[in-house]
Amino acid sequence: MPIFDYKGITRDGKDTKGIVDSENLRTARMKLKKDGIFVIAIEDKKKSAVKKKSALKVRSGSVPVKDLSLMTRQLATLIKANIPLVDALTAVSEQVENPILSEAVADCKNMVNEGQSLHKALSKYPEVFNVIYISMAEAGEMSGTLDIILLRLAEFTEAQAELRQRLSAAMTYPIIMLVVITLVIFGLFTSVLPKILTIFESFPDISLPWYTQVIASISQVFVNYWYFFGGFIVISIFLFLNWKNSSEGKKSWDAVSLKIPLFGDITKMVAISRFTRTLATLLTGGVPMLSALDIVRNVVNNHVIAQAIDEAKSNISEGESIAGPLKKSGHFPPLVVHMVNVGEKTGDLENMLTLVADAYDFQVRSKVDSITSLLNPIMTLLIGVVVFVIVISIIVPMFELTSKLG
Repeated sequence: MPIFDYKGITRDGKDTKGIVDSENLRTARMKLKKDGIFVIAIEDKKKSAVKKKSALKVRSGSVPVKDLSLMTRQLATLIKANIPLVDALTAVSEQVENPILSEAVADCKNMVNEGQSLHKALSKYPEVFNVIYISMAEAGEMSGTLDIILLRLAEFTEAQAELRQRLSAAMTYPIIMLVVITLVIFGLFTSVLPKILTIFESFPDISLPWYTQVIASISQVFVNYWYFFGGFIVISIFLFLNWKNSSEGKKSWDAVSLKIPLFGDITKMVAISRFTRTLATLLTGGVPMLSALDIVRNVVNNHVIAQAIDEAKSNISEGESIAGPLKKSGHFPPLVVHMVNVGEKTGDLENMLTLVADAYDFQVRSKVDSITSLLNPIMTLLIGVVVFVIVISIIVPMFELTSKLG
């Protein structure tokens, strides 16, 4: 028999709640009324549990940037057409294909319909709508320009997604090649070479060249101690990730990552691009400078650059400029400092920051393309050298063996 959760008021005017079992909702209400309880809310306990589980799934889920950007554009278009916010959210929730995003928007619509502001409703889903999104929505509501702000948000998320996708695509091939090289070398040294070297060992009168002896020794080490190497690699990765995720380890790694050859420049450019574009988006949306800097420091995802942003925030709170601390940190190139300085003096900081972000996005793309074009031949050359050394180490003794047998 179904069990129902209920809330109600007794004949004495006191609030009460509990459970009641009945065949259906109607008979449950009649049963409670007979007991002198005026029902305010009643719901099937099983359905309520499923609903709560669904809501928890939405709150803990993440949404692809592409889906979020499309939804934001659709919502901005509807609001610009003077459609009420609740109706716009209803239409968007039915239009969105991603189930997590659809449920989140539908729930936000219900909260807005009950009198909550949009940004408060969005804040209930931090995994779906980040701090930047919520802050921009709040600024749009306060300024009455929610449609314009949402369009800028869509453009911002698309730009960030494109940059992230380009970096991921650029690093995929070198990583795959590195894994393939490692597996090929491991397979050669543990399976192929031992069998061939066994043939040479059966002819003790053949003197193996020194490089063949080196290859044979390496192969023997791999065969006898492969588990040691495997365990060492796994433990090293585990310890490194633990250290990197710790507070002190993250600070040290962030400093080191800016100095790694080739990749250090890209890390710095990406952080500067995120800083300038995010700050420009927030300031254009009407978010106060100090609040915007609080948000931006977390977006750059680098402790060293975040410290420079904190110093800039302290300067601004004391009435000084933002350009000084950025220059003093040594992590912001002269171009960025100069453009920020000009923007502050002319009152056009948002546009200057956007220009800097565009320039650095272009530099990141160029740098990534050049590194990718450089890594491809390096990987190919590395495979060729390894295979060449192994082949020579086998062919030369094989020729000697053939001549002696002849």
